[in-house]
This record gives sequence, structure tokens and C-alpha cells, in this order.
Amino acid sequence: MVKVNTMEISREEPNYSISTAAKLLGISIPTLRSYEKEGLIIPHKTDGNQRHYSQADLERVECIRQAINEKKISINGIKAIYSLIPCWEVVQCSDKDREICGAYNSDEKPCWTFTHPNTTCAERSCRDCNVYKNYSNCGTIKDLLKNISFNISGNN
Repeated sequence: MVKVNTMEISREEPNYSISTAAKLLGISIPTLRSYEKEGLIIPHKTDGNQRHYSQADLERVECIRQAINEKKISINGIKAIYSLIPCWEVVQCSDKDREICGAYNSDEKPCWTFTHPNTTCAERSCRDCNVYKNYSNCGTIKDLLKNISFNISGNN
């Protein structure tokens, strides 16, 4: 939480317009739109379809920028990494859901870029899903995989 004049503002509150977010991040508006188009971010949208960003969104974009600029990972590489997040484990999908789930059966893009008809995720908002919120920022993917690996090896 960020405190402003004794008022607490949630990290998830969409307080920044696309132009303000771009300025704060030091990138262009088309770059932010490109990240959205590629499925790397899901901005909040108003009823008038205007994009707004939260502090958590800005941190997510900074992580993406770090991967691109410092680690030299391409956008396709980032999408491939996101596709490896075992969303079916996080959401606890049934075997039946896994059979028809595009995210479970693909390794090209993140689960939140798929439509999920006739599955557990059909009625969920991807933006509010724990997979998107908790496991797609810097460091958390590796922590998730370590935890899953530990649980698998601990059960043997």
C-alpha cells in the first residue's frame, strides 16, 4: 500500500491513465499497447474502454522491461516463460478441464490469453486470477516452480 495524506491506496487500484503510466515508466504509449496485444499485461479498462494502470501493473511492466533490456529475453521468450506457469495447479483444474484447456495443451502464450469455454476458468476474470496476479512478476515464477518441484520430490 502507498500512503498519501493518511489515505491508503491499494497497489491494485487503477490510478494511472495510459499516458501517465507511459511517462512514469519512461516508455511510449504504443509500447504499452504492444505489451497488451502480446498478452504480457492486462490493463484495467473503463466503461469507455480507456486503459488504466495500477502500481502493480507498473511493477509488472518494469519486470518485462528488465527481462527485455537486461536479460535480452524477447517478447516471444517472455510469453513462452509465462506459458510454463502451471496454472492448472494454481487453479486446481480437473482432469476434464485440462483435456480441453488451451493453456494446458500449449506452450506458446500465457494462460490468460486463452478463452476458457466449458472449464473452471470460464467465468473467471483473468486479470483477477491468482495465476496472473501472483505468478507473473519477477521472481515469482521461479519460486512457484521450486515449490512444485519440492512438493513432487517430497511426495516420492
